[in-house]
Amino acid sequence: KEILHNPTGLLCPLFVFCRRQGEPPLENGFLPYLGCALKFGANPLAFLKEKQKKHGHIFTCHVAGKYIHFLTDPFSYHALMRQGKHLDWKKFHFATSAKAFGHGSIDPAEGNTTENFHQTFIRTLQGNALDALIEAMMENLQYVMLQSRAPKLQSNTWVTEGLYTFCCQVMFESGFLTLFGKEFNSNNDKNLSSKQETERAHILNALENFKEFDKIFPALVAGLPIHLFKSAHSAREKLGEALLHKNLLKRDNLSELVTLRMFLNDTLSTFDDMEKAKTHVAVLWASQANTIPATFWTLFYLLKSPEATKAATKEVQSVLESAEESISLDGKHISLNRKQLDNMPILDSIIKEAMRLSSASMTFRVAKEDFTLHLENDFYNIRKDDVVALYPQLLHFDPEIYADPLTFKYDRFLNEKGEEKTDFYRNGRKLKHYYMPFGTGIAKCPGRLFAVHEIKQFLALIFSYFEIELVDSNVKCPSLDQSRAGLGILQPSNDIDFRYRLKCL
Repeated sequence: KEILHNPTGLLCPLFVFCRRQGEPPLENGFLPYLGCALKFGANPLAFLKEKQKKHGHIFTCHVAGKYIHFLTDPFSYHALMRQGKHLDWKKFHFATSAKAFGHGSIDPAEGNTTENFHQTFIRTLQGNALDALIEAMMENLQYVMLQSRAPKLQSNTWVTEGLYTFCCQVMFESGFLTLFGKEFNSNNDKNLSSKQETERAHILNALENFKEFDKIFPALVAGLPIHLFKSAHSAREKLGEALLHKNLLKRDNLSELVTLRMFLNDTLSTFDDMEKAKTHVAVLWASQANTIPATFWTLFYLLKSPEATKAATKEVQSVLESAEESISLDGKHISLNRKQLDNMPILDSIIKEAMRLSSASMTFRVAKEDFTLHLENDFYNIRKDDVVALYPQLLHFDPEIYADPLTFKYDRFLNEKGEEKTDFYRNGRKLKHYYMPFGTGIAKCPGRLFAVHEIKQFLALIFSYFEIELVDSNVKCPSLDQSRAGLGILQPSNDIDFRYRLKCL
């Protein structure tokens, strides 16, 4: 990268990328600084397919001042994963978190904290800790579905609302209670009902702040300052205030994740009180921003497919019978543990297929130094601070891997025995990487297991307690909101009306 000089001797604010031998082919774009950013942002999948056809399996795009090398051959993904010595997966995530949530850098090298965040998440979202989260979420989902929303569920009447709105409210409220506990104490409290109503009002207010902040999240990731968005900035600050340590200490049943993060914030960081709270806002966003749309898409595709609904309902009923769990509305809740939820291959396949169709995550690695990236049949020179990226939607929509890739097939991830299918091929070769909504390698989302279990629990309870249908059975599938491409599961461009009522049990 060099600065050009004009004949007057004054510096010209124009940067050009001087090519070096052995570097991937470059798409520089026509706009200064932005490069290909606008074309990429309008439709990333179409843009990358076009460049893949033009350049082959690796090419470089100038995007908003960054040079991003896109690797599109799934057989070369493992080669990238082996480059830990030369590539840093944390740098981008640390910088993005600080920009978006407003806390100081969480990179231990910066000196604000010595906490290993990735290890904290693995310790508190997997293994034995996952069992406790699943148990709490099961209880909270039923509280939210049956008690919190009780005023809507009168006698045998249908309730009509937006499907995304429903999923958003149920998953946010349940997830918030699971991670951040409850304000009320349910033991022998005469004013319990009033306290529950107050608690729900606070959480729904947090949901409105979450949505206001989440709307501009792509702009924050792109580098725009939050001060340009007054209402979103205010919403983020209000979320931070709600999650101050002094307020969290007033709550019962905090999750191990939040308890440990509070302890490590207090003992290993130099953050002030609001910065500590904003690290919890980051946890809240990470727990909801992709789970909510994934829940919507899974339920939407189920309601559009009677065959899938029938198979899913039958599987849920079978697991409940094996667990000797009976469905009733007398206050006795269903309990399904991790092992029982893991024994639902049909729901697994349905969730995977819905996420395959709606995921637009991006895997980033930042070069620590100049190095040579060795792929299967070639090698390329990569410069320090350049970004190497994978865009798995190219993989998920590849017709050579997934026949009729734009069609929802509920059993796509089931083999002939009705078990999980893991054999997927391209050009006659078996793929190691064929499904990547959660990323890959060491940077794979540590909360992925909890997210999938949450959606399974949601579906199992929906089909157990409710009759449910789309208002218009012929409604078209909403398009994907491309403004969030690269961030995970895409939201629908519009909501879909559905209706539900309690079953006569």
